[in-house]
Amino acid sequence: MMTSRVLRVFCLMPLLVLLSGCDVLERGVMNHAGPIAASQWRLCVIVGIVLVFVAGPVFLLTPLMAWHYRLSNKHHAFRPNWNFSWTLEGFIWIPPTGIVIGLGILLWNYTHMLDPYRPIESDRPALHVQAVAFDWKWLFIYPDEGVATINRLALPVDRPIHISLTSGTVMQALLIPQLAGQIYAMAGMTTQLNLAVDQPGAYRGGNTQFNGEGFQNQKFIVTALSPADFDHWAASVRASSHPLDPNAYAGLFQKSSPSGPVEFSSVPQHLFQTILAKSTEPGR
Repeated sequence: MMTSRVLRVFCLMPLLVLLSGCDVLERGVMNHAGPIAASQWRLCVIVGIVLVFVAGPVFLLTPLMAWHYRLSNKHHAFRPNWNFSWTLEGFIWIPPTGIVIGLGILLWNYTHMLDPYRPIESDRPALHVQAVAFDWKWLFIYPDEGVATINRLALPVDRPIHISLTSGTVMQALLIPQLAGQIYAMAGMTTQLNLAVDQPGAYRGGNTQFNGEGFQNQKFIVTALSPADFDHWAASVRASSHPLDPNAYAGLFQKSSPSGPVEFSSVPQHLFQTILAKSTEPGR
């Protein structure tokens, strides 16, 4: 009885592993929702096909060669003095050389095309967002709209997004798999990320750089809205009468994980630059 139960568990384990990855596929770069993530997925597919082409002959020929040259095979010619073949050398060197050259050209082009500092071409002005990493939360400042949020990044669709990043504590990394790749945020420094969203929806983002016991809770929601809905959202936040006052500002530097998103109706001027300068003060 126990043996059959153990066998059933082992038979179900591969299925459980596959099912556990469904959320990863749904919320990862495969299910992209922006042009940057779409280009990243195309690159992954191309490189994956090339790797299959490289690894396929190895996996096929290894058992074939082992079977052909098995000890019991007495029917084929034995050539102990054979040591060279132009045909074999060509198969060994020409395809790998072509693959390396082809991948080099491909990756060179994609590296420049997917440079996170490269602005996205559009006839619409970019939305500027300033992201600050704390322990264990994200602060997003909208300087043009005069509002800020914690653990919620609201974005309009079909409009370029330019994000400036820094950290109020240790080095961290921002990742929104369905929209763009990973970019680091470092105290006293500014990094940049350009992206865009193709369709309204809710997406996940988070910190991928371990920074202590609250690391697993440092996630945020990306809410993609139509341009009209985004303007309405910004107006509603400004009307909420919940400013980022000195007490809220001091709380940003406390190690905590908010239970949900927080929105601020106003922020001090040059807050991003203030946090940036604070990180370079002597003694920090």
